[in-house]
Amino acid sequence: MFRSLRALSGVPRLRSLLSLSLLARIHMSALPVALSFLVADWTGSYASVGLLSGAMAVGQAVAGPVRGRIADRDSATSVLFKTGTGYAVGLVLLVVLAGLAPSGLWPVAVVVTFFTGLMLPPVSQLSRSIWPRLVGGEQRQALYTLDSTGYEVIATIGPLLATAVVTLSSGAVAVGVCAALAAGGAMVFGLALRSAGFERAEPPAAAVSSKPADRRSLLRDATFLRAVAVPFFLMAALFSVNLSLVAWGRTNDTPKTAGVLIALFSLGAAIGGLVVVSRGLKPHSGRTTSGLAAGLIVLALLLPPVSDHTPVWALVVVTLLTGSAVAASLGSSNSRIGELAPPERRAEAFGWLATATTSGAALVLPLTGWLLDLQGPAASLGAGAVAAVLSAGLAFSLPARAEESGAKESDAKSDGYGNTRADGDGTGDGRTGKGGADGDDDSASESTAEVK
Repeated sequence: MFRSLRALSGVPRLRSLLSLSLLARIHMSALPVALSFLVADWTGSYASVGLLSGAMAVGQAVAGPVRGRIADRDSATSVLFKTGTGYAVGLVLLVVLAGLAPSGLWPVAVVVTFFTGLMLPPVSQLSRSIWPRLVGGEQRQALYTLDSTGYEVIATIGPLLATAVVTLSSGAVAVGVCAALAAGGAMVFGLALRSAGFERAEPPAAAVSSKPADRRSLLRDATFLRAVAVPFFLMAALFSVNLSLVAWGRTNDTPKTAGVLIALFSLGAAIGGLVVVSRGLKPHSGRTTSGLAAGLIVLALLLPPVSDHTPVWALVVVTLLTGSAVAASLGSSNSRIGELAPPERRAEAFGWLATATTSGAALVLPLTGWLLDLQGPAASLGAGAVAAVLSAGLAFSLPARAEESGAKESDAKSDGYGNTRADGDGTGDGRTGKGGADGDDDSASESTAEVK
């Protein structure tokens, strides 16, 4: 039952790198709660919380591929040091602005949060770009699921930490703690990458062309584009949960309960992910995301204005069960990105993943803030359920993995865009019709097949 975990535990340097990368990301789960309390107390409006959080997400989305390209071509450690410092400075500036400026000037903070988002340390994309250098074959998806599961464990601690700091002090102090965690974590992980010899990107394979055409955007490939769209809508669904529960907690004067529910959502994801990894399962992202959508619909029906008197135990049960689909969904979609990306462009590929996930957050946060002010948590969670349905539909539309369609990995070779072609047959990673290295959209005709 635990053979996958035992196999991964024996991979050199994996435990230290995975642990440090997770600790360096703890601020990401704590900041939404801390920022929500800081901005809501400053402005008295959830719409402003959504807009400021969305501006930060836009900044993260814009910078994701750029940071990835820099890390692919330069020093990953240097990128982490510089972005960690800039990100911490931006968060501290936001705290100062909220403490000194009148609430009517909150739109100025949109610029601050945008530039802060530009400086988010790319710990996630760098760590995910090196996992294929540590393991291969069947272990790869297990490692990506373990990465997502580990983050969900950290995400359980983050909201509780932020809520505890808010309760004992204020939202401003909680944001300051996030700034310190982000800067310190990025620097320590950067030093670990240097020590492990992963400071530089993996050199391109000899068979990969070095022509300028090979450096065209990865998004030119229709399969890669759809694969990136899966986590875009998935993250939009997930971000609707945090803000909705924070709003429910503030309305009912129970911020601690809201923090606990958010943590339980992550705990459910961690439990679900551990089950997947320990049993060696390979869940389909479309199915698990469909389960997430169903859970969000049920949760929406339990919150205002649909229901004003739902017992807390019912929210606990539904939140746990809904969260259990998260890690498997994220792990499958992340593994697919790593599979499609050329080895020498993985940091860039996961930069596009970062862009997709933060763009999903940027899409949903202003919308959920507006729906919270207009209707309440049920409406904002309903929007998240719609996003989850779209993510599931895209996952079902993708072609099968090479191993699922019967192609042997040893007989496959990269075309420069991360697609695989079986020797001599000219087809691209399970697609019918045209295949090849150009990545043109007209090569994307395929039969519907499972990808995860």
